[in-house]
Amino acid sequence: MLTNKREVKFFIFLVVILCLLLGGMYVVGDKVIHDEAVSSAKVAANPFNSVTLTAKAAYVLDVRTGKVLFQKNGEERLPLASLTKVMTALTATTLAPATQTITITQEAIDTEGDSGLLVGERWSLKNLIDFSLASSSNDGARAIGFAIGALGDLNATSSESSEANFIKEMNTEAAKIGMTQTLYINDTGLDQSTTQGGAYGTAKDMATLFDYILKNHPNIMEATRQASFSIASESGIMHTAINTDTIVNNIPGLIASKTGDTDLAGGNLVVAFDPELGRPIIISVLGSTTDGRFEDVSKLVAASLESIQTNIQSKT
Repeated sequence: MLTNKREVKFFIFLVVILCLLLGGMYVVGDKVIHDEAVSSAKVAANPFNSVTLTAKAAYVLDVRTGKVLFQKNGEERLPLASLTKVMTALTATTLAPATQTITITQEAIDTEGDSGLLVGERWSLKNLIDFSLASSSNDGARAIGFAIGALGDLNATSSESSEANFIKEMNTEAAKIGMTQTLYINDTGLDQSTTQGGAYGTAKDMATLFDYILKNHPNIMEATRQASFSIASESGIMHTAINTDTIVNNIPGLIASKTGDTDLAGGNLVVAFDPELGRPIIISVLGSTTDGRFEDVSKLVAASLESIQTNIQSKT
């Protein structure tokens, strides 16, 4: 039996030392905590660990730090669908002024889909880009390809050769940016056939593209922040653009977004948002489903916000 305070303290000291040696435990205040439990808790604290996605590939990039917060098959090459139109917009912007007039041709109208454009209608390049990106207008994107492609080649004898010139410029621009796994076959992203997509790339490359645009041409994607808006062509005809990204109002600090959806590609979606001043995050999802892409991005937005908050708390 312990007969005095000194013996009691010595006994407690021995017990603690024994726990440390046998169980890998340590004392904080009056609590004994197991190292392994703490380690497991830290692993479980990563919010991306619990995220399950429908998408074949995904990529989450912290623009400020350049850190990849999450990826799933980030470098797997997949059909891009209408994500292609982002490069269409960027290439046109690098080749012509925002005020360049684009005339809608019958060949452009004949492209799959009807976004309400009219043959002979004249648009400024900037307004047609805004309309085409938000509403994912195939005829708008093709009209841009036809018109801007003709500007760079005086020998172009047809809309087909003009478009070919433009697509070549799209691939040149992609290579300059460092999109090493991307290939553009057309300027809309529509499937070429039942077995060939209109463009191919990776979730990582799409994040690279958005990163480049945010840093160098941020105005290109401004219209994609809005759920809908009215816009007039140079011909004085009003159009309403309904954003194909149905969750634009659910993403905090949205900077840019673009959807894609074809039979071969499935559902694609890339968004850039700034959850706190100067902290843009880009999320790229490829090969999901029409509805699944929105669910996938929503999960990754939530995980990104939690991850940032966790990092802030760990530094305080």
